[in-house]
Amino acid sequence: MNLFQLRAFDAVAREGSFTRAAARLFISQPAVTGHIKALEEHYQITLLRRTARRVELTEEGTKLAAITRAMFGLAEEAQVMLEANRQLLTGRLEVAADGPHLVMPMLASLRARYPGITVNLRLGNAQETLAALLSEHADVAVLTEVEPRKGLHLQALSESRICALVPEGHPWSTLREGVALKQLDQVIMVLRELSSITRRTFDAACAQARVSPRVLLELDSREAVTEAVAAELGVGVVSSVEVSHDPRVRAVPIIGDGLLNRHMIGCMERRRDLRLIQAFFDLAPNSA
Repeated sequence: MNLFQLRAFDAVAREGSFTRAAARLFISQPAVTGHIKALEEHYQITLLRRTARRVELTEEGTKLAAITRAMFGLAEEAQVMLEANRQLLTGRLEVAADGPHLVMPMLASLRARYPGITVNLRLGNAQETLAALLSEHADVAVLTEVEPRKGLHLQALSESRICALVPEGHPWSTLREGVALKQLDQVIMVLRELSSITRRTFDAACAQARVSPRVLLELDSREAVTEAVAAELGVGVVSSVEVSHDPRVRAVPIIGDGLLNRHMIGCMERRRDLRLIQAFFDLAPNSA
């Protein structure tokens, strides 16, 4: 079965004219005539009656027109759907992030620009976020301190500084310039688990500066660290992009080397040119 011939027949059946059918299909009128003639000859059937004023369907032509209208109608629906996605009128984006603070403003911008896009956000720690991206359970991800690797496309997003988290009223809570890293030597602290990016950055900076805090508690969430600090169990550390507005605690910059974290957007290299993924990358503040 020749779909070009069926397409030509369907256009004539809809338009009731070879001329209008040719315009609909962006081909010449003789080409339309030739397709339908070939269709009728191949199946030894008469589908159309040509009169001086118009083209009429035979009984067989009417039956075939009902089929082709449904068939090509579905094709046109598919084209409308695909075109809408290409223009970012609709679509679904799977996003992973190792924290909510950087990704939420980006999602707000995405919604403002493309209100038809549906987003599924997956939040996890650094390892879970990278794993979701590499396994393609996420289309794009907001990541922290990820090393370049083959097949992974990364774009810089921002930097953050490690801060000390202290209770309201603590002697350091009013320090505007911050506290020196060496002042944390032998200080009782409550920190995230060893796999936390913030913890790893802080530990590396302490090792380089030969500073040895006394770690009293290891906790598995930012919220737990905030509660422990508010209860005056020790000094915590937090990224400057994750500072809580909790009035019970204050975040104070730590002055020293190696206390910056790099945040970036990532996707699989082979998918970086997909329109929806590129639209998310374009939301980065430093995008051209």
